[in-house]
Parts: sequence; structure tokens; C-alpha cells
Amino acid sequence: MTAATSNLKGAAVTVAGLGVSGVPAAKVLHGLGADVTVVNGTAGGRQRAEAAELEALGITVRLGDGDTLPDGTDLVVTTPGWKPSSPLFAAAAAAGVEIWGDVELAWRLRGPGSAPWLAVTGTNGKTTTTRMLAAILTAAGLRTAAVGNIGVSLLDAVLGERDCGPHDVLAVELSSYQLHWAPSIRPHSAVVLNLAPDHLDWHGSMAAYAADKGRIYHGNQVACVYNAADPETERLVREADVEEGCRAIGFTLNAPRPSEFGVVDGILVDRAFVADRQRNAQELAETGDVQPSAPHNIANALAAAALARAYGVEPAAVREGLRAFRPDAHRVAEVAVVDEIRYVDDSKATNPHAAAASLAAYDSVVWLAGGLAKGATFDDLVLRAAPRLRGVVLFGADRALLRQALTRHAPRVPVLELERTDTGAMAAAVAAARGLAAPGDTVLLAPACASMDMFTDYNQRGELFADAVRELSGGRPDHDDHR
Repeated sequence: MTAATSNLKGAAVTVAGLGVSGVPAAKVLHGLGADVTVVNGTAGGRQRAEAAELEALGITVRLGDGDTLPDGTDLVVTTPGWKPSSPLFAAAAAAGVEIWGDVELAWRLRGPGSAPWLAVTGTNGKTTTTRMLAAILTAAGLRTAAVGNIGVSLLDAVLGERDCGPHDVLAVELSSYQLHWAPSIRPHSAVVLNLAPDHLDWHGSMAAYAADKGRIYHGNQVACVYNAADPETERLVREADVEEGCRAIGFTLNAPRPSEFGVVDGILVDRAFVADRQRNAQELAETGDVQPSAPHNIANALAAAALARAYGVEPAAVREGLRAFRPDAHRVAEVAVVDEIRYVDDSKATNPHAAAASLAAYDSVVWLAGGLAKGATFDDLVLRAAPRLRGVVLFGADRALLRQALTRHAPRVPVLELERTDTGAMAAAVAAARGLAAPGDTVLLAPACASMDMFTDYNQRGELFADAVRELSGGRPDHDDHR
């Protein structure tokens, strides 16, 4: 146990929220000897089951009251989804009580010899880049794992190191929510892949969102990796307080300058971690080694390669890791080709920035879009995509915002709007898209919106799209997912 956590024994700790982060945090704190109270604003069936599990351990749980700070609280540990404007946090601030996120708790629990973190954030591409990085590190023979905002909690990873021996290095995905509550983390190296408006309802402003993303660079030891095509990411590097000798390393889809990673004649190259980077570059892989080889995914691969090389990984492992990697479902996944029309599932494109990257990968598109806008606007997206659009099918709660942007910037593009909001709407959307498409077109599900108005999550949305496409194809296996 570190000095930072040794004084938790007997401390009154309030955990804000249950779920995949709150339950393990409460258990860990209880195991450290803290007097733990969990508060949660909702009291549904899942929450009651989680509460019963914790109460059996002697942990106090208060359901239906997420606003009141328990008397005598010494520390608040919050799950990522709780907004900074929560009354609970206002009460904590007024009482001088420190607030940690689960990532901050994991960082403070690290013991001597714990694995360094190679950290990844950005508006889009975080999970893919983190998993690419883990594949490269594995190919290099390193003990590693992809953890964080990716399904494997950092708390589990850190405690697993204490129980089973350390990893060599961790590939860590961090969301802006997690970074907001993690002031102490100091990664070995980190990247902000891109910045675009997202989650502004949580952060309050674009400036606050960017500032939270930029926390990932603070204290970096070897490399702050940024997107040369996104000046805001470079600005965050310039503003970061890093360790002496830490370098700024860019990545670009063009030929790289010194201290950059880039692409030359279809080859991914490193012009940063080489001898005489003014004149030399190291070949790492071919664009065909990256699947899918859409431009935004090549950028992900360059970022992953830069972090791996910052850690000292040899070039051959970069190629091997990228060749071995396959993306998760619903990320630019080709479902089928039916009557010479390609159907692609990018349900994970839950904001305009992600949808723009997806649309840019195809020349002639029938676009399926809509859902919950989360405060986003769509004018820039539609303006850039308009030359590629053969037709659009809109659905979901905020489809009117997309319709208005299309009217302003793509008035000649045919638009069909679905009013139904049941899950069967996806099959209707696919049928409508088929009527708009011609041979050679791509029917692309890249909604630019969140899914929870009509679907459980983006996974269900993508699965229903794929099911509807397979109905069109008669179930023929004439495709290669993630091509």
C-alpha cells in the first residue's frame, strides 16, 4: 500500500455511484479498512441487486439519494458519469473534502515496480488505438493489457499486479470524465488523438472538455503524442507540465517532418525515434497491414505505433501487432455486399467527428443517421460530406437537427425521415436506404448521435442493422467483417 492510501484505514469514504466502476471501488476501499458509504440517485432492480451484494460485506448503501453528502465524509470517490455540477460535489467542495475518480484511486494504489502507463484519449478512436497499442506491445513480447475505459478496470489491473506480479506496461484508455477526476496520474507517454465537441452537457463548455483531455499529458516522462492535423492537440502539449526531456511527437497522414510519424508511399514510418531524424526514417508497416485501412484508422495506427516506439518497441513488433489486430464490432465493419451495394456498420460513430471520419472513407454514400445529439451541431459535418451523399435516411429523437443541416448544405440530396421509434425502425431504415442506393454505393450506418433514445446501446443498434442487411442478402456469407 502506498503512503497516499495507507491513511484510508478508518476513513469515512463516500462512493458516488454503483455500476462497473462504483462496485469494485467500494469493495477495494472496504478492503483497505475504510468506512464506506455508497450513494446512488436511482433505485432500480440492478441497483438493488448491487446494493445487496455490497451490504452483505458491511458496506452502507443509500439508494435514491445521490445529492446529499453523508455526515463526516473524509473523501469522495466518484464513478465517471457523475457531472461536476452535482450537488454532492458542491457539498464536498464546501466542506473541503477531496474528490477522486476510480482512475485516481487506481493510480494511488500502485505499488513499487508497478507497470508504467501508456495513455490514450481523444474524442474518437480511443478504444481502437488502445487495443492496437496492446497488440503491438504483445507482439514485442511484453506482459501487457488494454485497460481503463475499455471494459477492464484499472483498479482490477492494479490489484491484479499486486496479487499476480506486475505487467511490463499497460495500454490505458481514459475518457474525459475519468481524466477530470484524476489530477495525480503521470503516464510514461500519452496521446490526445483528436478534439471535437462532445459531452458538452457534462463538461459545460468546449474549453472545459479540452482542458480535461489535456490532463493526460501532465507529468509525461518520454513522449506527448499529438495529431499534427488537429492544432488543439498540439496546443495541449505546449501547455502541459511534463518531465524534463519529454518530447512532443506528432503523427500525420502525410510525409512526416522530424519528430513525427507519417505515411510515405503507403508505408507507415517513424521519423522520431531514429538516429538522425533530420535525414532518416524507419519503416514500420504498410497501410495494408492496418484493418480497416480507412484514413482515420491509419491515424489510429500511427498514434499506437508512436506510443509503442516511445516505450522502446522494435519496428518489427509494430508491423506484427498491427497485422494481428482486428477492431471491435460496429467500427467500420462491412456486413455484406448485396446487388453490388456495400453495407457498412459504424454504429460506434456516436458524434459528428466520428461520423465525418467514416463518411470520408467512401465516395458515394447512402447515410443512415440520427439519435440523441448530446448538444452537438451538424452543419460542418454535412457541409463536408455533401459531395459524397447519394441519399440520407434519418431516424431518432434529434433527427430534425440533421434534417435542418441537410436542408442548408445539401438541399439536392434525397432525404427520407422515419418517425417510428421502436427497434424495428432499423429494418425500415435499411429498406429505405436500399431504395436510394445504386450499384457501387455504400450504405453506411454512421449515426453521429448516441443510441439510447431507441436502442439499449450502440451495440444493439449495430446488431439490428446487421440483422436487417443479412435479411436482404438471404444470410449469404459474402463479406469479410472489418475489411
